[in-house]
Amino acid sequence: MGWFSKSKGQLDPKTKKIEVPDGKWLKCPSCDEIIHIKTIEINSWVCPKCDYHIRIGSNDYIQILIDPKTFREINSSMKSADPLQFRDTKKYTDRIKSSIASTGLNDAVKTGIGEINGRKVAIGIMDFEFIGGSMGSVVGEKIARLIDKARDSKIPLIIISKSGGARMMEGAFSLMQMAKTSAKLAQLAKSKIPYLSILTDPTTGGTTASYAMLGDMNIAEPNALIGFAGPRVIKQTIGKDLPKGFQKSEFLEEHGFVDLIVDRRELKSKISTILDYLSDN
Repeated sequence: MGWFSKSKGQLDPKTKKIEVPDGKWLKCPSCDEIIHIKTIEINSWVCPKCDYHIRIGSNDYIQILIDPKTFREINSSMKSADPLQFRDTKKYTDRIKSSIASTGLNDAVKTGIGEINGRKVAIGIMDFEFIGGSMGSVVGEKIARLIDKARDSKIPLIIISKSGGARMMEGAFSLMQMAKTSAKLAQLAKSKIPYLSILTDPTTGGTTASYAMLGDMNIAEPNALIGFAGPRVIKQTIGKDLPKGFQKSEFLEEHGFVDLIVDRRELKSKISTILDYLSDN
């Protein structure tokens, strides 16, 4: 009938897009549930409806894992140079400056000393927002120095990985960090100091091929993407179809590449229990 017409600006019932006000509400990337920021922050940035683990940065992990007022950052002033004078769509130096401005970080990993339930630990936390959490010379050097700090102080080491892999803008300099960090971890192992590697979404490339998979225990968050190359590259290389979800943490735990999958809300207590056990032994 012509008596009724849809007024201008009226929401079409077929339209699924929901505008979420900035700063106060968040839409879950998995189930589209609209959640108040305070609610999901209290829940360790895990969706209360579907348990989806939202990507978070180093400051959020410090709030979740480290005892209040015990974290002390080290080597915070280190910044990447541009040894290759690299340029893609823009200069590498400009990319670094814009990442520093947008994240408030000087590079893709924050390192420091803190306490977990009263136990002192050396901890490094990667930030995906800084050039995809890529591992350049500064990331490798900060992690190497953190490992030395754990070894000298005889305290457990924890590294939380969230990375797209080696930083292509630094070429072979970034690839050298794989060998350097792996060698440092071998020294830590000889000193019989525990190292827990926490794998979060995503952990890929050269990070996976070095320190991320070398923990005394490799612990993953649920449904995290963990792998070296992407599925398409692997399929083209081997010429075969790949199992569904073969790079997810659940598949990797089933096949022995990951020791435990731990919900982020239980991560602090689980880490504390594991460190108690490893220290007693």
